[in-house]
Amino acid sequence: MDIKVLGPGCPKCEQTEKLVREAVDETGADAQIEKVTDVMKIAGYGVFGTPAVIIDGEVKSVGKIPAKADIKKWLGK
Repeated sequence: MDIKVLGPGCPKCEQTEKLVREAVDETGADAQIEKVTDVMKIAGYGVFGTPAVIIDGEVKSVGKIPAKADIKKWLGK
Protein backbone atom coordinates (compact mmCIF):
# COMPACT_ATOMS: atom_id res chain seq x y z
CA MET A 1 0.00 0.00 0.00
CA ASP A 2 1.31 3.43 -0.94
CA ILE A 3 0.22 6.33 1.25
CA LYS A 4 1.05 9.96 0.55
CA VAL A 5 0.41 12.76 3.04
CA LEU A 6 0.39 16.05 1.15
CA GLY A 7 1.16 19.32 2.90
CA PRO A 8 3.81 22.02 3.16
CA GLY A 9 4.48 21.38 6.85
CA CYS A 10 1.70 23.29 8.61
CA PRO A 11 0.48 22.04 12.03
CA LYS A 12 -2.61 20.38 10.44
CA CYS A 13 -0.35 18.59 7.96
CA GLU A 14 1.94 17.37 10.74
CA GLN A 15 -1.07 16.12 12.75
CA THR A 16 -2.44 14.30 9.71
CA GLU A 17 0.89 12.56 9.11
CA LYS A 18 1.05 11.55 12.80
CA LEU A 19 -2.48 10.07 12.66
CA VAL A 20 -1.71 8.16 9.45
CA ARG A 21 1.44 6.68 10.99
CA GLU A 22 -0.44 5.72 14.18
CA ALA A 23 -3.25 4.08 12.18
CA VAL A 24 -0.74 2.08 10.12
CA ASP A 25 1.08 0.97 13.29
CA GLU A 26 -2.15 0.05 15.09
CA THR A 27 -3.59 -1.95 12.17
CA GLY A 28 -0.33 -3.56 11.12
CA ALA A 29 -0.99 -2.49 7.54
CA ASP A 30 1.83 -3.10 5.06
CA ALA A 31 2.25 0.47 3.89
CA GLN A 32 4.88 2.91 2.67
CA ILE A 33 4.19 6.44 3.91
CA GLU A 34 5.59 9.40 2.02
CA LYS A 35 5.30 13.05 3.10
CA VAL A 36 5.00 15.31 0.06
CA THR A 37 5.82 18.96 0.81
CA ASP A 38 6.61 20.33 -2.67
CA VAL A 39 3.72 22.59 -3.71
CA MET A 40 4.09 21.75 -7.41
CA LYS A 41 3.99 18.00 -6.68
CA ILE A 42 0.92 18.50 -4.48
CA ALA A 43 -0.81 20.42 -7.28
CA GLY A 44 0.16 17.59 -9.66
CA TYR A 45 -2.15 15.30 -7.70
CA GLY A 46 -5.03 17.66 -8.42
CA VAL A 47 -5.15 18.67 -4.78
CA PHE A 48 -5.45 22.35 -3.98
CA GLY A 49 -6.13 22.13 -0.24
CA THR A 50 -3.95 20.62 2.45
CA PRO A 51 -3.57 18.46 4.35
CA ALA A 52 -4.51 15.69 1.94
CA VAL A 53 -4.20 11.91 2.10
CA ILE A 54 -3.80 9.71 -0.98
CA ILE A 55 -3.85 5.92 -0.70
CA ASP A 56 -2.82 3.85 -3.72
CA GLY A 57 -3.45 6.82 -6.01
CA GLU A 58 -6.95 7.57 -4.68
CA VAL A 59 -7.54 10.89 -2.90
CA LYS A 60 -9.17 10.08 0.45
CA SER A 61 -9.14 13.42 2.26
CA VAL A 62 -8.50 17.07 1.35
CA GLY A 63 -8.36 20.21 3.48
CA LYS A 64 -9.00 18.66 6.88
CA ILE A 65 -7.48 16.39 9.50
CA PRO A 66 -9.14 13.00 9.01
CA ALA A 67 -10.29 10.97 12.01
CA LYS A 68 -8.07 8.02 12.87
CA ALA A 69 -11.12 5.72 12.55
CA ASP A 70 -11.58 6.90 8.96
CA ILE A 71 -7.91 6.30 8.18
CA LYS A 72 -8.22 2.75 9.52
CA LYS A 73 -11.25 2.17 7.25
CA TRP A 74 -9.21 3.38 4.27
CA LEU A 75 -6.49 0.91 5.23
CA GLY A 76 -9.09 -1.86 5.05
CA LYS A 77 -8.78 -2.78 8.71
